[in-house]
Amino acid sequence: MIMRGEGTANKSPHPLKNWIQVLNMRKLIKDKDRVLSVLLVSPSILAVLIFIYVFIGWTVRVSLSKWKGLNPDYSWNGLTNYINLFSDPRFAVDIRNTVIFTGVFVVGSILLGFLLAVLLDQGLKGEGFFRSLFLFPMAISYIVTGVVWRWLMNPATGSRTSGFNLLFSYLHLDFLQNAWHTTPTWGIAAVALAAIWQMSGYTMALYLAGLRAIPHELREAAQIDGASEVQIYRFVVLPLLTPITLSALIILGHMSLKVFDLIIAIAGKQLPLDVPAIYMWQTTFDGLFYGRGAAISILLLISVAVLIIPYIVYTLKNESFK
Repeated sequence: MIMRGEGTANKSPHPLKNWIQVLNMRKLIKDKDRVLSVLLVSPSILAVLIFIYVFIGWTVRVSLSKWKGLNPDYSWNGLTNYINLFSDPRFAVDIRNTVIFTGVFVVGSILLGFLLAVLLDQGLKGEGFFRSLFLFPMAISYIVTGVVWRWLMNPATGSRTSGFNLLFSYLHLDFLQNAWHTTPTWGIAAVALAAIWQMSGYTMALYLAGLRAIPHELREAAQIDGASEVQIYRFVVLPLLTPITLSALIILGHMSLKVFDLIIAIAGKQLPLDVPAIYMWQTTFDGLFYGRGAAISILLLISVAVLIIPYIVYTLKNESFK
């Protein structure tokens, strides 16, 4: 005789229950992976929150205070420090110098980098050597660059002539000799030449990668249509390189707004070459006006944010469309 419960004991589980168990197991594994991922990145997130955003908030608070001297004074001062800056003649000089330096540096780096990229894209022999040669200055710090270019742009005359002025003298091009960074109005533009020398290799690498990414069929089609080489670059190549130009513009622009060590290495703390970063350093650490120095730093932060945040939003939107 067969027992009634024996058939039910050997009955296999329903397939739906198996799928539910598998799904629950997968969900549990995903939850564990998510928790582990959060735990792994949480120290970095915490460090960023503390050492960047918390200190930014603290700097904002100091900029709204009357802190002067070594003893902290967080007495509320409102926007007085900011108002005083915009009525300060020295800060006006800083803004003018920043505009000149940014214009010369960004435009010069982009044009020279693009020209070098076009030359390397022609399939020259020894391309790897020249590519490394153009990129080498980027590996040097601004301090080293400043020391070298201070000698190259030595404004001395007579027996103490050196650098470019001495070279122009040997070549009988005396009309090209000038005071370089000691020129009262345009000395900051001479300092930008050193920055162009250092960063043009970086823009060259960006443009070279962009040129190599352009399909050769597009150029062939333009040539078949009768376009000259100049027209190909104007109507085909340059429009396709617009994202790279925008990236270079943003990167170089925010670097120029924060320039400090290059100017110090070339010319020291001279008022004709003063920029907001140098003014902030002297105000905070030499003059002990911590409130005003914090206000300058916040204005620098805002200027950089105004330049970078729209670019980030633009990039994220393009990636979402893709």
